[in-house]
Amino acid sequence: MAGIPEKDAISGQSTTGHEWDGIKELNTPLPRWWVYVFYICILWAIAYWVAMPAFPLGNGFTPGMLGYNSRLGLEKDVEVAKASHATQLQAIAAKSVDEIAADSSLRQYAMAGGALLFKENCAPCHQSGGAGAVGFPTLADDEWLWGGSLADIQTTVLHGIRSEKSADTRVSEMPAFGDMLKPEEVTQVAEYVKAMSQGKASDMPGKQLYLDNCAACHSSDGANPVSDGNPMMGAPALGNNVWLYAGPGGEMTVDMIAAQVSKPKHGVMPAWAGRLKDEDIKMVTIFVHSLGGGQ
Repeated sequence: MAGIPEKDAISGQSTTGHEWDGIKELNTPLPRWWVYVFYICILWAIAYWVAMPAFPLGNGFTPGMLGYNSRLGLEKDVEVAKASHATQLQAIAAKSVDEIAADSSLRQYAMAGGALLFKENCAPCHQSGGAGAVGFPTLADDEWLWGGSLADIQTTVLHGIRSEKSADTRVSEMPAFGDMLKPEEVTQVAEYVKAMSQGKASDMPGKQLYLDNCAACHSSDGANPVSDGNPMMGAPALGNNVWLYAGPGGEMTVDMIAAQVSKPKHGVMPAWAGRLKDEDIKMVTIFVHSLGGGQ
């Protein structure tokens, strides 16, 4: 009879009237409890949209009736954390880096804080643990371009290297000797520097060229040239086989040295004063000093 659902002979369940290839669809409703839960979820979602930040707008988002903001929650947690560290941070801010290093408890705290700050701000260039990279000095050894004392490192972190943001930044410019020396003379100097780095320097053709053009900055005793560098000028030692612009495996070929002599590269490090708090810079200084043993 029209309007009366057909019953399935096997299950006894009413059908929907739909049939495909002789297969009839049973009209099996969802469990009542499931339907109730579904409706409750819909109501909950609507209530959540109204109560909590939900919909993006052109320049923001709907704030929600409860005024909840996860950023504000984070800021509150940070303030609580800062309050718990206030005593140590105040002590670090009031003391010099030498005084902090002399206080075992304060030094331990500064090391832990400096390690975190280093990972967030310094590791992208100097790599994890201060391993360094091409053009970025290794901080895990005892070779320092601008000196490795606590005061030297603090000054470097504060004002950076060739930074336009600080009037007190460290500045050194190696001349482009490609404009002063003949190509064969550049090669001779490069060969001499390479030999000197391996402890094999002798009366090579490039010796006098080195003494006349390079020793003033990279230092030498003249009679037996061994470059110890000059931290006052940021001039690296050239007698230790440690290279800032070395290739794979730390190797520096004569051609690579000649390229630097002819047209030198000059790196830039940002000044962290104004970016980091004074106590943060002191903690980074203590940590970096510890990586290579300092000076």
